[in-house]
Amino acid sequence: MRRVVVTGMALASPLGCSRETAFERLQKYENCVVHDEKLNEFERMNCKLVAPVQGFVLPEHFNRKVLRTMGPVSIMSVATAEEALKDAGLLGDEIITSGRCGVSSGSSSGSLETLVDFHSMQVTKEVKNVTSGSYVKMMPQTTAVNISLYFKTVGRLIATSTACTSGSMGIGYAYEAIKFGLQDVMIAGGAEELDPSQVAVFDTLYATTQKNSTPKLTPSPFDKNRDGLVVGEGAGTLILEEYEHAKKRGAKIYAEIIGFGTSTDGTHITNPNKETMKNALELALKDAGISADEIGYVNAHGTATMQGDIAETNATYDVFKRKVPISSIKSYTGHTLGACGAIEAILSIDMAHKKWFAPTINLNEVDENCGDLDYIKGQGREIDTKIVMSNNFAFGGINTSLIFKCI
Repeated sequence: MRRVVVTGMALASPLGCSRETAFERLQKYENCVVHDEKLNEFERMNCKLVAPVQGFVLPEHFNRKVLRTMGPVSIMSVATAEEALKDAGLLGDEIITSGRCGVSSGSSSGSLETLVDFHSMQVTKEVKNVTSGSYVKMMPQTTAVNISLYFKTVGRLIATSTACTSGSMGIGYAYEAIKFGLQDVMIAGGAEELDPSQVAVFDTLYATTQKNSTPKLTPSPFDKNRDGLVVGEGAGTLILEEYEHAKKRGAKIYAEIIGFGTSTDGTHITNPNKETMKNALELALKDAGISADEIGYVNAHGTATMQGDIAETNATYDVFKRKVPISSIKSYTGHTLGACGAIEAILSIDMAHKKWFAPTINLNEVDENCGDLDYIKGQGREIDTKIVMSNNFAFGGINTSLIFKCI
């Protein structure tokens, strides 16, 4: 059982495309939600709000050949992977192509824009716009494959297309690959690009916010008057490394991953199950070999949906049995779907280093049906803790919990 550490991190998010910018934006207590005029084109689309990536610039060296198999979701994945490898001091290192480095990444789906070309083929009965790269852009494993192709990795490739746990599952499976000696380095994370169809999915489930005229007041996780989520986009990539390998080369270490737990509900495709959510948290604690009392902060999935908030917070209370400090980054970024687990892991690690934890904004009155926890609201909280937990839950009843320790 080997130790696994985080030596590189990078993100593209509604909060910005550098960790410094993202952290500064958290301290402004203002969300990244905007009105999207394009959503007005769709009849019976109730929600008109989204949280797009801010400040992302296509790298100049991403030429036509590189972009041939990439839609926006893969572009953000590869770009953040490159920045994370730079941050880790491993970009161009021989370990990347040695077979001892793998990729673990995912998204809810590939680039949906390419579906238009396939649809056109069915309507016109003419293979006109479909190219050799069309399917690669669209396929669910597009982020992992494009990262591997770009950096020429020949180790393990794990495609974690598990909806809203794609990013956290990417990190968790990468952690296990190193922990059990299968790889020494892993490029791990998740991503998502905005598309009207994603808004429509949640809209038809009555899970989106209707506060179209007041975008700065929504989403509001855990609040008594919350009315649903906002769809966002982004990407996050972490470089995971075996501890002795990182130590030998003198790498800076942001944190150690000490626990990972995952479970499935086995009950309903969209309705969360408190008991199996709880199980994922308990599995992470068991893996870490610690008690819940040692964790100083919990980054919640916190989507601002009624069933999700209530089930998650009560599951958390059942595990901690105390008012553990908790907040939701989605109150700033919206729900970045496949990217959220990676983006939130990065921000949780950064907050732990700075000993300052962002509040859930737009949280005015905690829903009495939510668990009895210490909801950080109003202002940020100074907490001196080395150990934090980050939880994510997805359609299909897929639950994940990650525990990080700053060292």
